Amino acid sequence: GAFDIVGNGLVSSLVLKLKTEVDEIQELILDTLAGCLCVEAFEALASGAVPILKEKLTHQSEAIRSKAARSLLGIRIILWHFMSLWKGRTLFGVLVSLLEDSDVEVRADAAGALMFATITTQGKYAAFNADAITPLLKLVSDESSKVRLNAIKSLTMLSETPEGRKVLLDHVDLFREHLNDPSEAVSRAAKIAIKVIEWKP
Repeated sequence: GAFDIVGNGLVSSLVLKLKTEVDEIQELILDTLAGCLCVEAFEALASGAVPILKEKLTHQSEAIRSKAARSLLGIRIILWHFMSLWKGRTLFGVLVSLLEDSDVEVRADAAGALMFATITTQGKYAAFNADAITPLLKLVSDESSKVRLNAIKSLTMLSETPEGRKVLLDHVDLFREHLNDPSEAVSRAAKIAIKVIEWKP
C-alpha cells in the first residue's frame, strides 16, 4: 500500500506522471497520492507536488478537481512547510472558488482543504482575505453532511481571529439551526462553532 510506495521512493514518480498521463490514470494517481501524503509528505513536496496539485484544482474534470483537493490535505502533516507554500492568495482564491462548484465532492474537499489550511494564524488570515467566509456560510446548509461539516469546521477556524469572529457573530443563528442536524458530527461541530464564536476573553 501507501507505506510500500513511500518506502520505495516512488512518490516523486507519481507526482511527475500527473503532468503527462490521461485523465483516467491521473485519477488513480491522485487516489494513491492522497494515501501516501498522509504517511509522508516530504518527498512529494521536494518533487514539486503542490504547484502540480494546485494546477489540478482548476481541471475540467470534477473527479480530478476533487481528488487534487483531497491529495493536498495530506500535506498538513508538515504544517510549517505547508504554510510556506500555501501562503499565496492565489491558491486560497482557487479553493474559495471551488466552494461554489456544482459537484458535491469538490465542494466538500475544497472546504476540507481550507479547514486544514487555516490551522495556522497565517492560513486564517489568507483565507479571510480571500473572502472565504461568505461562500462557507452558504455551505453550512448544503444538502451534503460532509460539505456542512467541513464548512462549519472551516468557519470555526476563521472565528479564532478577531476579524473573523466579528463577522460570524452576526450568523450565530445559522449555526443554531444545525444543533439538531441529522448528522451527529455536524451537530457537534455546530455546537463547538457557537462556543468559539461567542467566546469572550
